Amino acid sequence: MKQLQKVYPFTVLCQVLEIRRSGYYAWRKRPERRPSVQLQQQARQVHRRSRGAAGSRTMAQALGVSRWRARQLMRLCQLVRKQPGKPKYRPTREEAGLARNQLNRAFQPTAPNRIWCGDITYVRMAGQWTYLAVGLDLYARRIVGWSLSTTPDTALVTLAFRRAVEARCPKPGLLFHSDQGVQYRSATYRQQLAQHQISQSMSRKGNCWDNAPMERVFRSLKTEWIPAAGYHTIQEGQYDIGRYLMGYYNQERLHSYNNYLTPEQQEQRWQSPNTVSTNT
Repeated sequence: MKQLQKVYPFTVLCQVLEIRRSGYYAWRKRPERRPSVQLQQQARQVHRRSRGAAGSRTMAQALGVSRWRARQLMRLCQLVRKQPGKPKYRPTREEAGLARNQLNRAFQPTAPNRIWCGDITYVRMAGQWTYLAVGLDLYARRIVGWSLSTTPDTALVTLAFRRAVEARCPKPGLLFHSDQGVQYRSATYRQQLAQHQISQSMSRKGNCWDNAPMERVFRSLKTEWIPAAGYHTIQEGQYDIGRYLMGYYNQERLHSYNNYLTPEQQEQRWQSPNTVSTNT
């Protein structure tokens, strides 16, 4: 406005912008309301703990402010959110030979330990590729088991599954969904499922949308947490990834699917009005 006044009359500017002169002068006299130092520190802490992944929506929920206020905070503190690239998928319509797609993209179970899904991804560590298997409970999007290995074999997914079963103790009737990877099609892994009376579901071949929640977990892990150059040692990577999956992701990260509760909080909310076990 000050710059335009050098060229145009003030009255004309007010008419074009449809503002009152008195309102403009009142705004000029109004003291600027800057976020408090404490709030700025909290915003930096949220951004730092998320490793740059928190945007204005997450920031607003974490700090209890409006999204406008969160954006103002991020601009003031020069906080920029990481933006992942758009993935490229090649869907097909072939059915799995060993297990059909029982889940059929019904990703909203009504209770914990009803539907789990799993998948494998790769991470650069110590100058080589290592392989990460993760199991996810779809009810609150909670990580229930994981394992890391330099070999993408059946033992990798079997260990992640065993850890999940030991931690959650699911009752018979659980559905486990995965892609058609050879690890999940192996006789050893299928025997593990049968031993615990767990049904198996598989995505259609080449169609990662059938296992979208797991794809989302891996995208979050790689864009929010893992260093761009990978890890210097396998021990460093194992510790840091475990801290993300079982710590930050389950206990601190706010999920829009849970109405901005953490997976742990969402499960506690489900338990509180019920007296039965989570395995019901």
